[in-house]
Amino acid sequence: MLLKRIKHITIFLFVFTVYARAQQPTAGKTWSLEECIDYALKNNISVKQSELSTDLAKVNLNQSEGNLLPNLNGNASHSYNFGRTVDRFTNQFATQQVLSENFFLSSDWNLFSGLQNINSIKENRYNYMASKYDVDKMKNDISLSVASAYLQILFNMEALENAKNQMGITQGQVDRTQKLVDAGSVAKGTLLDIQAQLATEELNVTNAQNNLDISYLTLAQYLNMPSADGFTVVKPEIAIANEALLTATPSQIYNTAVNNLPEIKSADFKVKSAERAVKGAWGGLSPRLSFSASYGTGYSGASKQLAGTPYFTGLSPNGDVTSGGDLVYSPSFGADYETIPFADQFKNNVNKSFGFNLSVPIFNRFQVKTSIDRARIQKQSAELTVESTKLQVQKNIQQAYADANAALKKYASTQKALEAMQESFKYTEQKFNVGMVNTIDYNTAKNKLITTQSQLLQAKYEFVFKTKVLDFYQGKPLKF
Repeated sequence: MLLKRIKHITIFLFVFTVYARAQQPTAGKTWSLEECIDYALKNNISVKQSELSTDLAKVNLNQSEGNLLPNLNGNASHSYNFGRTVDRFTNQFATQQVLSENFFLSSDWNLFSGLQNINSIKENRYNYMASKYDVDKMKNDISLSVASAYLQILFNMEALENAKNQMGITQGQVDRTQKLVDAGSVAKGTLLDIQAQLATEELNVTNAQNNLDISYLTLAQYLNMPSADGFTVVKPEIAIANEALLTATPSQIYNTAVNNLPEIKSADFKVKSAERAVKGAWGGLSPRLSFSASYGTGYSGASKQLAGTPYFTGLSPNGDVTSGGDLVYSPSFGADYETIPFADQFKNNVNKSFGFNLSVPIFNRFQVKTSIDRARIQKQSAELTVESTKLQVQKNIQQAYADANAALKKYASTQKALEAMQESFKYTEQKFNVGMVNTIDYNTAKNKLITTQSQLLQAKYEFVFKTKVLDFYQGKPLKF
């Protein structure tokens, strides 16, 4: 029996392990930018929280629509009374223990309250629409963040590749100089200077690798992955022609964005919601008409009825006397009583009622006025939010456009500088190989080459990212 249980546990652990590995999204997969964005939109926690806010707005809308309907409530009570009290069913005093049971249905219906319910429905509907656009904005923000992290990985990939290439060149110089030192043709100090340069470039490789690892981790966090282990991305060919130009002006991009961006649509709906809130607050000055109805019955242990027929119990003085002075006697009768059965009382004690209630507000300690003023202020704040959002979008577009132009110009000039620097370094290296320049000049030329390569790489990816931002504002998908 024990061996059978161990076998079952082993099988379960094996299946669980296989399933867990199958759930790892990074296992044996190279991710494109589109796949990263799609995965992030489905799994990012911020997106899920934003979607929950939309669900809550939908619940509020459903509740405001339900407020137009009458309510219906049922109640039941079972109680005992001890001591003197008036029984509500017999309308008589009772001093003994009395059992009472009550059952009733009641309903209220707000017929008119200054259209507050109607305005509340429209207010919550606009809030619901705004929250849906807030989800879209959150998805856009996550998409841009994923694209930025993705491009950062590509940048660090090229930076690492450049660092390794430069280290390989220096390693070749170290090997060559070592042979010259061993042959006695070059002083050992030259070898030490080249080795120092190699150590610096080895550190550059290490830093570049660390930067690449961190950028992978950043992207994995946007995708809500447990780790970046085994996570790799597609490395597309990104080429920038010197004649590459931005085809749309900032004003054209803004005109497209202002009609499509979800944050602007959300802000507009929030203004409409605030307008309905103001109208709803004004409704507090209106009279209110409501309808109510109830249906109830009950049972009382003090409610009695005659059991059988009365019977003669004898004669007793009634307080009168005859003219001769004799007492006058009258017959006395007795009777037995029993509690009225529950079914009979349930039928006989039925009570029905309905009525209308009109309430006219006269003075409520300025509560309605305060509500109106508060709603007006919130409406003004919502209108300012629309303007602020549009200004921020305009600023972002202008900044991205200026940065893209600057990056493109920087890329073109740096590319020319790099070509010249490569020729210069090649010439310096040839002179170094024949002993015409010292290691200081050689290392200086090489460091200038490395710096120029880094500047070209930065300008390239700065331009790519900013153009992707501008494409995003024009409604174009984020992809390579």
